[in-house]
Amino acid sequence: MKILVINGPNLNMLGIREPQIYGSETYKELCDLINNYADKKGITVEIFQSNHEGVLVDKIQDAYKNFDGIVINPAAYTHTSVALLDALKSVGICAVEVHISDVSKREDFRQISYVREYCMDTVTGLGFNGYLKAIDILLENKNDSNS
Repeated sequence: MKILVINGPNLNMLGIREPQIYGSETYKELCDLINNYADKKGITVEIFQSNHEGVLVDKIQDAYKNFDGIVINPAAYTHTSVALLDALKSVGICAVEVHISDVSKREDFRQISYVREYCMDTVTGLGFNGYLKAIDILLENKNDSNS
């Protein structure tokens, strides 16, 4: 299985940005955690981050016929981007939305998620481990569809 992990704006600033919300671990540590987990699971992952909405849309479109699943943390674009939703719909790849913090306990505007309409599941509030749970959800879905 080949999974694309997409991270939106400001996630490259993990460890610096609001550590009381996002923790003190860095983006590199997140990537290392994901890569090590993928190695243990025997799957291939590609991790991508951009602060630019159009670049994220391009990356989702490029995933068409190249990936079996997408883990997406759209970050601030969660609450504003119909373009990311439309890109996910256009490629038809199973996707899981993930958020490091528990967005349900944050500002009112963070309760809106456009990508959630497409995603098969949402993992929120588990810190970096949420990415690992999202990978497991995709793997379980793949196994269920092969049964």
